Amino acid sequence: MTSKTTLCLWYDGTALEAAEFYARTFPDSAVGAVHRAPGDYPAGKEGDALMVEFTVMGLPCIGLNGGPGIQHNEAFSFQVVTEDQAETDRLWNAIVSNGGQESECSWCKDKWGVSWQIAPRVLMEAVTGSDRAAAKRVFNAMMQMRKIDVAAIEAARNG
Repeated sequence: MTSKTTLCLWYDGTALEAAEFYARTFPDSAVGAVHRAPGDYPAGKEGDALMVEFTVMGLPCIGLNGGPGIQHNEAFSFQVVTEDQAETDRLWNAIVSNGGQESECSWCKDKWGVSWQIAPRVLMEAVTGSDRAAAKRVFNAMMQMRKIDVAAIEAARNG
């Protein structure tokens, strides 16, 4: 079944590079069709990659090479729930070491400016769980972190 919704991400000529990175980095991700511009346009020339179809963890996306006019910001992010510290480290480090940057509380940005939350399942379950005292301890611990430390989150959850 084809999805009726597709996430469209704006890039400045780097949609294919970004899509290839996401496909190498995240499970259930791939690059699909690359659509070339049928004529010159403000951000490129005829034959340039205009739109790139790709999936990120099963989510259908289109990368649009629309030019420098629009920048990504933190109002939109991909949230990736990880199962353990190894997966958290692998994804966080892949994004940050490929020209990205760290931020607080599980957030980082890739080199194209797209925001990512690399959030271990234990963090999400603790913060949203019914034990409000544990949620507060975990939340306070998270507020001191950039990349999430699963052992520290579990320690805070357990009191």
